[in-house]
Amino acid sequence: MTSDWLFWLSVASLIAAVVSAGIIIADLRNRPQDMTVMYPVWPITALYFGPFGLLAYWRMGRKPRRDERAQDAQQGHHHHHGGDRPFWVAVFGSSTHCGAGCTLGDIIAEFIVFFGGLAAAGSVFGAELILDYAFAFILGIIFQYASIVPMRGLRPVEGVIAAIKADALSLTSFEIGLFGWMALMRFVFFHPALEPDSPVFWFMMQIGMIIGFATTYPMNWFLLKAGIKDECM
Repeated sequence: MTSDWLFWLSVASLIAAVVSAGIIIADLRNRPQDMTVMYPVWPITALYFGPFGLLAYWRMGRKPRRDERAQDAQQGHHHHHGGDRPFWVAVFGSSTHCGAGCTLGDIIAEFIVFFGGLAAAGSVFGAELILDYAFAFILGIIFQYASIVPMRGLRPVEGVIAAIKADALSLTSFEIGLFGWMALMRFVFFHPALEPDSPVFWFMMQIGMIIGFATTYPMNWFLLKAGIKDECM
């Protein structure tokens, strides 16, 4: 049984996240991103960061409108991106890219386990971990593939291999942080365990995904510094 204040805090957080994601989606319609994959990445980031995700998009990911670009092109002006940008911003963008695939995969997996009544060796939590990681890995690689192939001009097989090299460690780092928090949710904080039909569950998952972002951030820093991963913004 959860407290009323926690229930309503969870509802408010989820509403704020959905509204933030909606604002980003609406704004993106007339502000082309340099990389197509960032169209889903920014709204998904807002689903767990909420208004802070919206602020991050506004400060780091918001591009000039189409009419502004066309006008600048006619006048011979050009917008330059990334030349004077701090390295931590590039790492943040790379981490949001990784986090988006993980977050979407985790959401899908949690509903599959819940509605399918799945368990691994008799453990529902075990099934959650297995499916969460599997879907996060698949979607994370798809997101990375969508960015790395056009950037490097790779063939499909080369693109898959490069995407796995670039994102396997970063998405695993994200899931480690999230899974640690999920274990605390199930075995320490809540008895009985929360289910995906509860707003509190998804509020706790928002916190877990922010923790996952924190654990993947240093890994993305390393991957970018080592030239294993390319900037996503």
